[in-house]
Amino acid sequence: MTKLLCVYCSSSSGLAPKYYAAGEELGRGLVAHGWDGLIYGGGNAGLMGVVARSVQAAGGRVVGVIPDFMQERELAFTAADELVVVPTMRERRRLMEERADAFVTLPGGIGTLEELAEILVSRYLNRHAKPLVLVNQDGFYDDLLRFFGRMTRENFKAPGLERALRVTPDVAGVWAALDGPEVFEADALWR
Repeated sequence: MTKLLCVYCSSSSGLAPKYYAAGEELGRGLVAHGWDGLIYGGGNAGLMGVVARSVQAAGGRVVGVIPDFMQERELAFTAADELVVVPTMRERRRLMEERADAFVTLPGGIGTLEELAEILVSRYLNRHAKPLVLVNQDGFYDDLLRFFGRMTRENFKAPGLERALRVTPDVAGVWAALDGPEVFEADALWR
């Protein structure tokens, strides 16, 4: 059985070099730490392309899932070992969730935020028990994490969200977070 790591990240090509370096480190590390391959949004640009190329260069398998309208704009990573074309962004996220064994989120924009939020909600509602790791490189997600804390403090969210999502300041911390995720117990409403 193939063990796939889902990576959510930016497709922007205008980022600081440190973000691309982290993507390359994650791609190489994925294979070095025993994962068979990557499942991701299927893009060739930005961090997405860097991660995919790094996985392949290290000998790993790349599974891309891309909506047809993005493929038509030549945004697909056509060198993927498997490129699945789907009709919608929702179908893309669903397929990645089903096929992945764990999830890592690197810095990204609103698409990355949407992916993170959806998989976190699924985890919180006890729809899966797969590890979720957020790479908070250089404090990129500090404001989001503070917002999550506020949700809990003001009772919009029951305590425990911080155990559903492991946070690491760098890619080096991803592997320990995946190997030893904290025990998360869904809110009683969802058990």
